[in-house]
Amino acid sequence: MAVNLELVPAAAGKRLGAAVIDWLPGVAVLVVTFAIGFAGITRTRSGGFIVYDTSSLVLFGGTGLGLTLAYLFVVLGLEARTGKTPGNLAMGIRSADQDGYAPGAGTVFLRGLITGAGILLALLAAVLVVVFKWFDAALFILGPLLLVGAVWAVLVVVSNRWDKNGGLRGWNDTAAKTLVFDVKTGRDPITTGGIQGPYSFAPLDLPPVQQVLSPAPQPRPAQPPSEPAAPPAVPFPRPQASAPPAPAPSATMPSQTMPYTSPASFAPPAPASQGVPPGHRVAPHVDDDVERTQVRPGTGGPAPVAVLRIRLDDGRDFQLDRSVLVGRNPVGQAGEQHAQLLAVDDPGRSISKTHLHLLTDGAGIWVTDRQSTNGSAVTTPDGLRTPLVPGVPTFVTPGSSVHFGDRTFYLGQA
Repeated sequence: MAVNLELVPAAAGKRLGAAVIDWLPGVAVLVVTFAIGFAGITRTRSGGFIVYDTSSLVLFGGTGLGLTLAYLFVVLGLEARTGKTPGNLAMGIRSADQDGYAPGAGTVFLRGLITGAGILLALLAAVLVVVFKWFDAALFILGPLLLVGAVWAVLVVVSNRWDKNGGLRGWNDTAAKTLVFDVKTGRDPITTGGIQGPYSFAPLDLPPVQQVLSPAPQPRPAQPPSEPAAPPAVPFPRPQASAPPAPAPSATMPSQTMPYTSPASFAPPAPASQGVPPGHRVAPHVDDDVERTQVRPGTGGPAPVAVLRIRLDDGRDFQLDRSVLVGRNPVGQAGEQHAQLLAVDDPGRSISKTHLHLLTDGAGIWVTDRQSTNGSAVTTPDGLRTPLVPGVPTFVTPGSSVHFGDRTFYLGQA
């Protein structure tokens, strides 16, 4: 069966089913323990006053509250690290942050706080009932509050139905900047490289192309008829000592190499028919024989390699490696284990965890926006600002500035 590599937002029904499964243990413990505690309350009349004995409520209610909090902390920690809860596992969904990775404790806590706001209000009312001994009116106070809290929680969980962006986020997701995905019909972003997935949209990190002589035949000066001319040698990047001699190139060979233009100083002599009066013959060159010295490519020495550096808007300066990941807390994907990780401080959280991918290429860099939330742009030396298309590499030359979120770096050359 083919694997679907697309991200599929979780439907409202699956979200609600997962939430009910997660809520049931805590709600059941609270209901049972508080019911036992309220049933054990006794009242006596002393000196014309009614005295309530609430020791059973404090004992059982406190025990139930402690067990529920312990359960909630376990579920919170599990979801923060893996995006899983008992309900999420049962319904086949996962919670993630806006970049598609594990959401983190703070994000999960804020999301749960918004969802359970009504229930927390009911618990606060229960504490007030105990403190001010409003036991006779407890049912009329707590009953409606618990009902309102339950309705609010359900509405928040299924609120993604009214999201105009394809049902991607509910109210709690919008506030906490989280996403919920269906991992039964789509892929799990937490285990497959986040929102972008296991593939890199930047150019492949291939070795530099080496120029070789074109296989097209070159004109040769006239040779003495008694000595057949040898075919021109075609140097290759990695000749094999045991390989048979290469056949003479022909015009029908498929040209898969880069075209080569001979420098003027290495150009062969002009044919005898060019610029020579009829009936005259040009004397052959002293080296025009089968053992004429062949020019070796690359004898001029390697070209100097430019050292590229970037300077952040906070004054920090970095020399770039071949592959660089820039973000709030960048993480390499499959095949990027050796990438240089450049973490940038961002108190305003305008930068995504892995915002940019930089790939050095000769005199410049390829910059790819990794599907960031707030986008990226490039300002060229002439002042032209161009937004980057997410996932599409853009070549940037020294002297340009790259803007990502609220931060900027300047590309220079050492």
